[in-house]
Amino acid sequence: MHLTPDILAFLVSMALLAGTIDAMAGGGGLISIPALMAVGIPPVSAIATNKLQSACGTASAVFAYARAGHVDWRRFALPALGAFLGAAAGATTLQFIDPGFLAAFVPVLLILMGLYFLLAPKMSEADRHARIGTIGLTLIVSGIGFYDGFFGPGTGSFLTTVLVALAGLGLVRAIGNAKFLNLSTNIAGVLAMVAGGKMLWGLAIAMAAANIVGNQIGARLAIRFGGRGVRPLLVLLSVALTAKLLADPKNPIWGWF
Repeated sequence: MHLTPDILAFLVSMALLAGTIDAMAGGGGLISIPALMAVGIPPVSAIATNKLQSACGTASAVFAYARAGHVDWRRFALPALGAFLGAAAGATTLQFIDPGFLAAFVPVLLILMGLYFLLAPKMSEADRHARIGTIGLTLIVSGIGFYDGFFGPGTGSFLTTVLVALAGLGLVRAIGNAKFLNLSTNIAGVLAMVAGGKMLWGLAIAMAAANIVGNQIGARLAIRFGGRGVRPLLVLLSVALTAKLLADPKNPIWGWF
């Protein structure tokens, strides 16, 4: 697919913004996926391209959180393995879904994820007693991993919520360890998409570079200030980009009515 310089600049800027927001509160895919689809990239390729740039950005964020002492590698090694396997299954399943159905279904998922980010309750900043063991956490994270491999937006927030509510972590530590788990799901998704030949390499690499920068900015802001105030901006941008998708009369969703 040929991309003009202005479209490429738009997508790279969205990747930078998505990385910044994703490192602070999760949900960067709510910006990058509708941006990719809005310029005419097919759903599976859009998700695949987003997965690679997200993986690179997430790896950068994990490094920043680990340097600050907010990643517990040993405690979350088994959940990370479960997340990897779940995401590999989800990304493989995605490639067998009809593209026309996906083009109509993705905006619906984006709207649902936007509502989640708008309505989700505030999370605690302090560590608490864990309510679930490693095996139970692994099973839950594996299910989230499947979702991430199949679609993706909101995964970081879902993982963070689980780590706060069930694993007893405070918000910043939860975000750091959620990034570790999210990196595992992203790597699995990338491998499955590459095997299926769905990756747009040139675009993915350009967006990955911007996403890395954004994640470094976002991780530093989150460590210093937390993720407060980011969700309304995320929802606003997601609504605007999703509305652009729905405004296209050729979108298959209008065939449902």
